[in-house]
Amino acid sequence: MTQAIATTTLKYLEDRWDDKFASTLDEPELLRYRSNLLGSDLRITNFGGGNTSSKIMETDPLTGEQVEVLWVKGSGGDLGSIKRAGFATLYQDKVLALEKNYRGVEFEDEIVGLYPLAAFRGNPVAASIDTPLHGFLPFPHVDHLHPDWGIGLAAAANGDHKMDEFNREFNHKLVWLPWQRPGFELAMMLRRAIEENPGCDGIVLGGHGLFTWGNTQRESYLSTITIIDQLGQFLSRHSKAVNTQIFGGQVQPVREDRKQIATAILPFLRGQLGEKRRSIASYSDAEDVLGFVNSALAQELAFLGTSCPDHFIRTKIRPMFVPWAENGDIAALKAQIPVSLKTYREDYDAYYRANALPDSPALRDPSPTVVLIPGVGMFSFGKNKTEARIIGEFYTNAIHVMEGASALGHGIAEIRSGDPIPQAGPAAAASKFSICSNYVALPPSEAFRIEYWALEEAKIRRQPPEKELSRKVVLVVGGGSGIGREVARLAIERGAHVVIADRDTAGAERVAEELKKLAPAEFIASTPVDIRNRETIRKSLDTAVNAFGGVDILVNTAAMFPSSPDGTVSDAMWAATLDVNVTANYLLVDEAAKLFKDQNLDVSVVLTSSANAVVSKRGSEAYDVSKAALSHLVRELAIGLSPKVRVNGISPATVVKGSTMFPRDRVKASLAKYNIPFEETMSDEDLRTLLATFYAKRTLTHQPIDPADCAEAILFLAGDRARCTSGHLIPVDGGLTEAFLR
Repeated sequence: MTQAIATTTLKYLEDRWDDKFASTLDEPELLRYRSNLLGSDLRITNFGGGNTSSKIMETDPLTGEQVEVLWVKGSGGDLGSIKRAGFATLYQDKVLALEKNYRGVEFEDEIVGLYPLAAFRGNPVAASIDTPLHGFLPFPHVDHLHPDWGIGLAAAANGDHKMDEFNREFNHKLVWLPWQRPGFELAMMLRRAIEENPGCDGIVLGGHGLFTWGNTQRESYLSTITIIDQLGQFLSRHSKAVNTQIFGGQVQPVREDRKQIATAILPFLRGQLGEKRRSIASYSDAEDVLGFVNSALAQELAFLGTSCPDHFIRTKIRPMFVPWAENGDIAALKAQIPVSLKTYREDYDAYYRANALPDSPALRDPSPTVVLIPGVGMFSFGKNKTEARIIGEFYTNAIHVMEGASALGHGIAEIRSGDPIPQAGPAAAASKFSICSNYVALPPSEAFRIEYWALEEAKIRRQPPEKELSRKVVLVVGGGSGIGREVARLAIERGAHVVIADRDTAGAERVAEELKKLAPAEFIASTPVDIRNRETIRKSLDTAVNAFGGVDILVNTAAMFPSSPDGTVSDAMWAATLDVNVTANYLLVDEAAKLFKDQNLDVSVVLTSSANAVVSKRGSEAYDVSKAALSHLVRELAIGLSPKVRVNGISPATVVKGSTMFPRDRVKASLAKYNIPFEETMSDEDLRTLLATFYAKRTLTHQPIDPADCAEAILFLAGDRARCTSGHLIPVDGGLTEAFLR
């Protein structure tokens, strides 16, 4: 049986096909199943990369006749998570008929506008640019993937010869095609290759990827994973022969303190890159990443850029390499980063100007999305944590590709730019390609044609608009309960990345778990903190840096209200109240200010004062005085940290709901103080409601102050809508006349 054959031939991959489960699925669901299996292993294809298709007989709703329908992954979909509804469906005969409208490679983009006219049942899913590649291949089921092993072969200067060697060793009939941008012209080339090579079982696209197929869903899946696994065996054997001399050997040692360096440098680096638009960061010191950045050829290979379109669409034409001596310190690294960034932006601008046409999309942010630092590792940046991580994964894929291509060239004479190479063809002559260590990079002109392709621009425009707090990192101190919890929840809903810090570690972790129901888990972090202690404050800031790259909004809702059974406030309680409510706020902002200075980005701080700051009361002197001092501290900090840091505050009236400052005993004491009757059998929540209702009646609106009301005010002050407000406090007191400005 095929299952047994796969088990004996696969060395690295796993045959995950379940015949029993598959037997319960119809053809579209089998395509979805096959796609999910292939996309579940990043060694087979990367996130969002590649596409699959099936040609399925269905009933035409107009004629009632059986017609062949091409099911193909929709534009921008991910194989690992795609559902049935994620596939575009087109009349196969209409796809083939598009050839009549094809006027040549210069006009191939015209065809894309016709795909919606070929849609079956009016399916609105946008057809991928690779649609004709699947349509014109005469096989029922087709897989087009970008495995690192496959691209390593496709990007090798001797790739065609090594493919022949692979064919002989594993009894395959793969066919080589030179580089051609995905589109209708490549579809014509694929069809021609099949016609000229009867019996071939796959196609290697020079500098791009791999096509495989089968007569059944199972056969296509098995053929794909078998060929990819065998390519892995082939390249791994070559890599072992090169061993430690890959990329010219290691010339810089791995820094033992690399993680500390990453933490120290990330805010500065993120700030430098965020000149036009800030981003979220991800860091990797994986073994393969360090092996590359510490090698002799790392800087040269990095400058050449990636080959596979799926890679550089996300990583840009190339990463930024920051040269740094093995014994260098943080100061030297900070001095080098702006120099490297200036050069990178100038190079990117020149790349755009050299290749842009009158109708090209406008120049995008010229900052890199990937930064390589010898001894330390790789930093990647995106609009959110998921994108930042995936960009890093894509560049790791690119490293694997360069390693594979380099290994395939071991022991042969170096091939130089301009020499005959198999990637060269109608789209680009050999002189346009750059080569280093047998690795062939895509010509910048070809990379530009994809990066600034009108079709890629359309794909970008189809993405939903970013939310209000997108790309922002919010550190919520006191986020384990009450107002802080609501700030964290609202910030997540508005697109922020959130770090929940609290002295109550379990509370912070509990809120973090709650938020993971609202957003991806990697958008959320938690950390213990005691804001009376600078060391724990620094650790909480480091948590934010390590998770996301920095901090854009700092919120503190943590406070203390002194209470005792007899109402007496001891000297120790007085001191502790001022320590927590005043001094600790100063320590928190003072430590954060060092990070803010490194980032050099516009950021904001919001502290939580109280209506009690201006309302004198009997029995709450310590709390009232501390909040009065905090209100003035807001103004002092706003002056001292301007102009890059805005500091504001809110002054809520008593917030009973969800507050840790209102344990049952304090609520009962307050009810007794105001002669409000209650029963001992009442729940904590019922007692709090009684007290909150009493406080509300003292206001103009008669509305109890909810933590969510405070969170709304905090995030207004923290966000860009209040960009011209600093040194002020917003009352959130329901209209408490006693607290009116006086």
